[in-house]
Amino acid sequence: MPIPESTAGAVAPTPHPHHAGLRVIAVYEIVKTVCLVLVAMAAFHLDRQQNFEHLVHWLEHLSLADSDSLRWKLVGLLEDFGPSRFVAVGAVALGYAVLFGIEGVGLWLGKYWAEWFTVIATGSLVPLELYETLHGFGWFKLAALIGNAAIVVYLVRVALQTRTARHALRRHTS
Repeated sequence: MPIPESTAGAVAPTPHPHHAGLRVIAVYEIVKTVCLVLVAMAAFHLDRQQNFEHLVHWLEHLSLADSDSLRWKLVGLLEDFGPSRFVAVGAVALGYAVLFGIEGVGLWLGKYWAEWFTVIATGSLVPLELYETLHGFGWFKLAALIGNAAIVVYLVRVALQTRTARHALRRHTS
C-alpha cells in the first residue's frame, strides 16, 4: 500500500514511555494525600476545647488489654500538646497533602516535571528519615527510608531515560 506524500518523510513522535512504576508511585502519593487530608480534618476538629476533652475522656475510659501503658502515654501526650496546637498540625498536614497531591497527579499524567519534582521533594526527606532511623530505630522508619530512597533512585533513572529519549527524538525530527 503506497504511503501518502504528505506523510512520506514525517517521523511520528514517540509517546512518553509508559512506566508502570510511575503509576504505582502516583497512587502511593494520592493515598498519602488522602490520609493527610483526613489527619488535617481531625486536627482542625480537635482544636476546639470540648472535642479535645471528649477525646481525652474517651481514651481514659477505653479498655485496652495489654496496652494500658500505651494508652496513658497517649493521654499524657495529648494533654501536654493541648488543643491549640492542632491548628498547626492541621496546617502542616494540609501543606504536605498539597505537595503529595501535585506529585501524584503530575506522575499519573506522565508529566516530566513531576518526576523531578518528586525526586526533589522525596529526596529532601531522606536525610531526615535516615537520622530518625539511626537515632530511634523502628521497622516502620526503616521501611519508609528504604521505600523513599528506592522511589528517588527509580525516578532519577526514569527521568534521565526520558530526557535521553526526548533529545534523540529532537535530533531525529530536526
